[in-house]
Amino acid sequence: MLSAVHPPDDVRVVVKEGAALVAAGWRVRHLCPAPDGTAPSMVAGVAIETFPRARGRWARLLGIHALAKRAAASGAAVLHASEPDAWVAGWLAARRSHARLVIDVHEHYPSRLDSVLPVPLRPLARAALRLFCRALGQRADAVVVAKDGLAGDYGRHTLCVPVRNHADAQPVTPRAHRDGSLRLVHLGALTRARGWPEMLAALALMPPDTRLVLLGHFTDGSEEAFNREALSLGLDARIKRQGWQPRVDALAMAAGCDIGLVLFQPGEENHRLALPHKLFDCMLAGLPIIAPAFATEVAGVVRESDCGVLVDSSDPRAIAAAVQTLADPAVRTRMGAAGRHAALTQFSWASEAARLVALYERLAPRASA
Repeated sequence: MLSAVHPPDDVRVVVKEGAALVAAGWRVRHLCPAPDGTAPSMVAGVAIETFPRARGRWARLLGIHALAKRAAASGAAVLHASEPDAWVAGWLAARRSHARLVIDVHEHYPSRLDSVLPVPLRPLARAALRLFCRALGQRADAVVVAKDGLAGDYGRHTLCVPVRNHADAQPVTPRAHRDGSLRLVHLGALTRARGWPEMLAALALMPPDTRLVLLGHFTDGSEEAFNREALSLGLDARIKRQGWQPRVDALAMAAGCDIGLVLFQPGEENHRLALPHKLFDCMLAGLPIIAPAFATEVAGVVRESDCGVLVDSSDPRAIAAAVQTLADPAVRTRMGAAGRHAALTQFSWASEAARLVALYERLAPRASA
């Protein structure tokens, strides 16, 4: 497993995909950047091998050659690359070592530069990035996509396998919903584009005993702006900042709350196609979810499971109204139970893992006993 930015214990790359392959009998190593601290030598049966973390976009690009060199020397039968720069490194390494190459597509990469480019330049950038995706897809032995709607950019003749980010069952006691003040929870990365301004504005409209729990960290440099806004709205005492937590601990903390928030903002194609871990973690914890109606994948899960309320996530009043709808503990209990059941059945990781294992049986059959 090749990563240019994913951490050693990344949920999709290691805890889901890597662990599924280990359980099926392959030896798996995750070659990834070192975090700020000591990395474990093993996670979920996956061996961890780290290299110095590149700082900034240009450093990442310059690091492609070094990553390719490490990958080629690994002796792996298959190189499974998880970001565009890792795709290139994997392709270069596969040419040297004759390994099979799998590229793992987590996002809609043709629109990746939309947020930093002027509107007139976006169609040109999308076209160029789509050509890049198609070229790498056709040079890979297989393409794995993390959500529906991504396969079309990788060429008709490419072996493309959906391995979606569905719920991997984790030990957590689901929320027992009761009367009383509400606690909202947001899991994972916090950014403006993920809706913290709307989250704060909505919280200001709610009863003063409503609390907000944050389980994650800011990834766009906006934490100081968040703190200033919380102070100006008089909300600071109503917000509990827990920071990043190990997965099992985060799930347990989430299960101590009442409502999960997924507030991606409109305007980014990746938000429309998002299928985040936090959605399924809230479902596993037995929490009803407030989610954006425009987000095709998320909205489809919420509708099919009947596990939450879909809103215009850019409208704080709509978010606050959804919280009021979920103030009834009987409603939260029903939706929370429906979401947990769906996460453990039709949206379970097991069927996705089976497709990944079937692909690897084709690419790198294991020696028989």
